[in-house]
Amino acid sequence: MSYQTEAMTTQPQMTVTSYTVSHWSSDVCDCCDDCRICLCGAFIPCILGCKVAQDNGDSCCLPFLPGAMIALRTSIRDRYHINGSVCDDWVIMTCCPFCGLCQMAREQKARG
Repeated sequence: MSYQTEAMTTQPQMTVTSYTVSHWSSDVCDCCDDCRICLCGAFIPCILGCKVAQDNGDSCCLPFLPGAMIALRTSIRDRYHINGSVCDDWVIMTCCPFCGLCQMAREQKARG
């Protein structure tokens, strides 16, 4: 029995994806930049959290899970290539969760 083999004449090429690291479009304490988001975050944060999660492609129930808002913030940071770390996300969502939630909502609105 004879087998025919084909010689590979070219090597597979490596694909490189590059992106530019950006920053948040607004600071954490810029809550009054968008009054609707600010009021929603202040008086009905559970609704705003659900909207932010859904706009990120996650379940509406995500904000009700312990620690999930930190993961959501990290996901948004990764999606938009925003500079920062998980430690930064933890500090913001632990120390000022409503401001952090409003910042995420403003970022999604600014980036479409």
